[in-house]
Amino acid sequence: MTRWFSVKKAWLCVALVMLLAACASPTAEPPRRLILATTTSTQDSGLLDYLLPDFKEKTGIEVQVIAVGSGQAMETGKNGDADVLLVHSPAAEETFVADGFGVDRTAVMHNDYVIVGPAADPAGIKGMTDAVEAFRKIMETQSPFISRGDDSGTHAKEKSIWAKVGVTPEGKWYVSAGQGMGAVLDMAQEMNAYTLTDRGTYLARTAEGYALPILVEGDAQLFNPYHVIAVNPEKYPDINYEGAQKFIEWITSPETQAKIAAFTEPKSGLPLFFPDAVK
Repeated sequence: MTRWFSVKKAWLCVALVMLLAACASPTAEPPRRLILATTTSTQDSGLLDYLLPDFKEKTGIEVQVIAVGSGQAMETGKNGDADVLLVHSPAAEETFVADGFGVDRTAVMHNDYVIVGPAADPAGIKGMTDAVEAFRKIMETQSPFISRGDDSGTHAKEKSIWAKVGVTPEGKWYVSAGQGMGAVLDMAQEMNAYTLTDRGTYLARTAEGYALPILVEGDAQLFNPYHVIAVNPEKYPDINYEGAQKFIEWITSPETQAKIAAFTEPKSGLPLFFPDAVK
């Protein structure tokens, strides 16, 4: 009987040691998910599909993408429903940060906007380099124009151009789609209409056989910068700020910036974005 109790006591001691060892060396928690709210152009151009597997490989963090207009992406951040933003609406971004919703705003890349439209060009804007005058001619000829109409960065740029024309566009010729860039390009092609698009999404679509030509480009006011912004952890303690910091460090790193520079339209070899992060 004494021997049985001794054996039992020994096994209890072993079990206790194993339990203490497990407590002293806990297994690492799996990486948290990172929620990225971004503009549709980074999705529609194929850039995210190209870049994000590298981020997961390097960090083990799975990125959930919410691809909407830049304005809606910032609203998602304001609601605490995203950890990090990748957007292209500079004035709205500055307000977002100034109002305390975002931190660590950093330049990532740029491309530009172009005006595309029917090859027949009923407004006669082909070859122009002044976007304001091109918009004015589209309005004066009542030529069909498809607007994003979704509070995106592209929509904000479009509205700023109409403001310089001095009008608020309206009428049957002007269609507010409330859609992302890819859908609006499709609508413009189906309706033989003009639209404003970022060059990256446009070039990606031409690789798939998109037909509408670029008619206006090269205006300095069509510059289109993208920034990454972490949602402010002081305002939203439950967000994954550590993951957001890793994302910002990764997307602005020389290696990822080189990947952005190497992301081209397959047929022409033209770059879709140009890296801007300064290291």
